[in-house]
Amino acid sequence: MKLKHFLPFLLILVFAFVTGCSDTSTKDAGKQPDATVKSTEKTDLILATTTSTQDSGLLDVLKPDFEEKNNYNLKIIAVGTGQALEMGTRGEADVLLVHAPAAEEEIVKSGDAINRQKVMYNDFILVGPAEDPAKVKGLTVPETLKKITESKASFVSRGDDSGTHKKELELWQKSSLDPKSLGDAYIEAGQGMGATLQIASEKQAYTLTDRATFLAQKKNMPDTEIIVEGDESLLNIYHVMQVNNEKHDKVNAAGSKAFVDYMTSEETKKIIKEFGTDEYGEPLFFLFE
Repeated sequence: MKLKHFLPFLLILVFAFVTGCSDTSTKDAGKQPDATVKSTEKTDLILATTTSTQDSGLLDVLKPDFEEKNNYNLKIIAVGTGQALEMGTRGEADVLLVHAPAAEEEIVKSGDAINRQKVMYNDFILVGPAEDPAKVKGLTVPETLKKITESKASFVSRGDDSGTHKKELELWQKSSLDPKSLGDAYIEAGQGMGATLQIASEKQAYTLTDRATFLAQKKNMPDTEIIVEGDESLLNIYHVMQVNNEKHDKVNAAGSKAFVDYMTSEETKKIIKEFGTDEYGEPLFFLFE
């Protein structure tokens, strides 16, 4: 091809190449990520709580509701309150829902927990065999524990440093009694409330439980009845609190605050207030006025 014929052809190729690059640049510019768009991916939030909130079925209702309203996956670890509080002091949980006020106050004083809020309450009850071998039904707590000790009736303890276990030991101490004097009749389960109730039922023994778990489990142990209730010393108060992210830097601070706000919101209070009424004819937890 002669040079005079080749030059126009070359100019056309150069023009096409430049135009193509310009189009690509424009398209790529349109694909630049928008820095204002936030990720919708949910992050995990670890809740350490007592087994009673799990065994009663309350968390089965609250978990999906919380996750629907908040951008978190709620991971629930249900253990004894003592273990839950220890997880808080080690920074292994983000938020706590527990029921051992004296122990809770210590973790707040140490700076491991913040924003402690009252959520709800129910009560502890002493339950036992329907035939009531120690003949203690309707007595006061000290009278009941004294007669159980004297008759060497079987008593099952949680034995797991939970809020219920702490309350049980407190009741023995206030009654000036040593449960170990029962010998082999004093059985330390080392398990959660649901399992402890089952052991007590099988052993025809007495035990201390929160009312909510007992009502939720009652169908599985028809021969177990409430023996002592209504004593002021049996009040059972639940608090929610954040693990302090300033002391434990891996804590999900935003998530833990979101959960505390959720548990103290009016919408959640309504759920708690009505929980259990359809199935048991009475609520399993009560709110503070």
